[in-house]
Amino acid sequence: MSKAEDLLWISQVVIADDRRAFDRLVCKYQSSVRRFLLNLTAGDSMLSDDLAQETFIKAYLNIRSFQGISAFSTWLFRIAYNVFYDSKRAQKHYEEINSSEIDKKSSVKIDFSTEKSDIYTALKTLKREEKAVILLCYMEDKTHKEIARITNLPLGTVKTHILKGKEKLNQFLSAQGYGK
Repeated sequence: MSKAEDLLWISQVVIADDRRAFDRLVCKYQSSVRRFLLNLTAGDSMLSDDLAQETFIKAYLNIRSFQGISAFSTWLFRIAYNVFYDSKRAQKHYEEINSSEIDKKSSVKIDFSTEKSDIYTALKTLKREEKAVILLCYMEDKTHKEIARITNLPLGTVKTHILKGKEKLNQFLSAQGYGK
């Protein structure tokens, strides 16, 4: 499935309000968007599904603003990234509680393997930008340039966040007994 095919579907949505064409875009990208959001939410599948739905609604409502300068997936991940951080800002606005209570509230009781749980815990040690670029790079196979467009960060900053994020993850996971 190529960029040309995406552009064809987008033009069908814009010109003829063809919802089946948008459905094809949703089917193509929903797994990767949901996975990205699931990792950002530390495994909270209900929240990540809600955020994915909001992402696709915003994409549909704003599809006429897509200019085709970057890939549709880059534009879509930018929306998902913004939706996630908008939800975090809204949560902070309405909840005046300390960080340990936030950690308790955001932890998800799911039967994960120990390794998966340790990875989610390790991701929590990263700064917000580091976490986003690590997930986009290693989970979603985005290039550094695509990540820069998605996060609206300079390319050099993206590379630095990836390097520092990897170092922090390595330190945390080494302390947990991985890699020995």
